[in-house]
Amino acid sequence: MSSIIKLFLFLAVAVCISAAQLNEPGQSCLCQRVRNGISSKSDIKDIQIYPATIFCNKVEIVVTSGKGYRYCLNPELKAVKRMLTKVMNSKVTTPSNPTTISSSASSSSTA
Repeated sequence: MSSIIKLFLFLAVAVCISAAQLNEPGQSCLCQRVRNGISSKSDIKDIQIYPATIFCNKVEIVVTSGKGYRYCLNPELKAVKRMLTKVMNSKVTTPSNPTTISSSASSSSTA
């Protein structure tokens, strides 16, 4: 009987270790999918930029539309980089985690 209990304990430990390995650093990102384009620059209400951390190893850009929909943008796209450069140049923000850019800055810099 004790060998059966040991086997079950071993299997339980193996399952726990496997489950813990699924949550490796860099796997807890907000953005599971990213958009490869900006739908309407004038419809952007809020932009949040999340820098890479130990929990997610990539920069994430989360946009909130005027209707309240949230989606992620691909930070490697030239259009996204240009938009962020214009927004950052139009409004000086203090560094924080995450960086939030208000709608007045995004609407004034997009045309």
